[in-house]
Amino acid sequence: MRSVSRLLVFIVLIAVLLAGCGGQAPAGPKVVKVLAMQQAGPTPEEMNAIVAEFNEKNPNIKVEIEYVSYDALHDKIVTAMATTPPSYDVILVDDIWYAEFAKAGYLWDVTDKIDAQTKEKVFGAAWDITTVNGRIYGMPWLLDAKYFYYNEKILKEAGFDRPPATWEELVEQARVIKEKGLVEYPIAWSWAQAEAAICDFVALLYGNGGRFVDEQGKPAFNDEKGVQVLEWMVKTIDEGISNPASVSYVEEDVRNVFSQGKAAFALNWLYMYDLAALNEQESQVVGQVKMSLVPVFESMAKQGLKSATINGSMGFSVVDKSPNREAAWEYVKYLTSEDVQKRYAAHLLPIWSANYEGEALEALKALNPATPVTVPMFKEQFPYAHVRPKVPYYLEGSKALQLALQEALTKQKTPAQALNDAAAKWIELQSK
Repeated sequence: MRSVSRLLVFIVLIAVLLAGCGGQAPAGPKVVKVLAMQQAGPTPEEMNAIVAEFNEKNPNIKVEIEYVSYDALHDKIVTAMATTPPSYDVILVDDIWYAEFAKAGYLWDVTDKIDAQTKEKVFGAAWDITTVNGRIYGMPWLLDAKYFYYNEKILKEAGFDRPPATWEELVEQARVIKEKGLVEYPIAWSWAQAEAAICDFVALLYGNGGRFVDEQGKPAFNDEKGVQVLEWMVKTIDEGISNPASVSYVEEDVRNVFSQGKAAFALNWLYMYDLAALNEQESQVVGQVKMSLVPVFESMAKQGLKSATINGSMGFSVVDKSPNREAAWEYVKYLTSEDVQKRYAAHLLPIWSANYEGEALEALKALNPATPVTVPMFKEQFPYAHVRPKVPYYLEGSKALQLALQEALTKQKTPAQALNDAAAKWIELQSK
């Protein structure tokens, strides 16, 4: 009984002490858990350094970051949203997932938290990434697009002093290159039955004045413009100017073929420049690789269109059901701030347009051997980047279109039939 009495006295004393301190024990910092990707953009070491900076400047917030591969990221997010509260407060979201996640209620609507100055200073095309139906669900972060690569040495040997500005010019140059035996298949594409093929198709489609969906969100990729593009793709394989193995290639295959000197032209993301143009361990064409604007079809060039490409970017978003939304938003703002992006720009091109002007531009260009080329090229190309449709069923719809492209490229269906079948699937998905 004495021990029980002593325990009761001890409990009372603790209660009195807590009451004197406001009735509760001192609270620790709010923990913000972040899910990021270990590929592309800043290295994990650089991301960890940013986290350490933020934590030091914000003692009331403690950021903890976790990395997964891109292939695991989508499903990891979906699984995390099933818990209460969700397992993460901040998530890295690919452009093509924003509509799905916004509809599911995963993302905090931060439209009213972004002032006019921030909206104006960030590239306009960057806001397309995190915007769904006019509402903003995060900050743009990793900006990328597909670029046009060419082998300058091969072009000169073929008698050309500049790269093609239109796809018709590319065909003409490719024919000469092939006829002279410089390269068997002058063009390599990422046309496997995968998202990579959609990316190439988007660049070609918008370069022909086409569009993916209409104002009502209904599929438009199967209209006359879309069919013309797919017919053109098939024809280049039939003519032997596009590598027939492209139907099984993704971006890394294209990089390898181009780096071996077996292609004169290629579309690929920005990462390829460093590996193909500068890395002697990875490339046999070091010193021969150049970049230019992605061509458009002649009919659009006559209307003043200079280029069209795919926007393959990502953003960081706060989870709507996070108990620490405000603290999480502070971290997202810091991570994507002009100062942080400028200081960690060696592997991440900033979203802030002012970084591409004057002294800031010169500083970016001096970061590493690749940036004197890639930074000006990004500034020139990114304004012509197009996002894929912001529809919640995009992943399923993309699979249907991937199949359609493959069926047309392998002569299982005509381009019109294949695209019409894919469009029918999209309409079916819309009705669910």
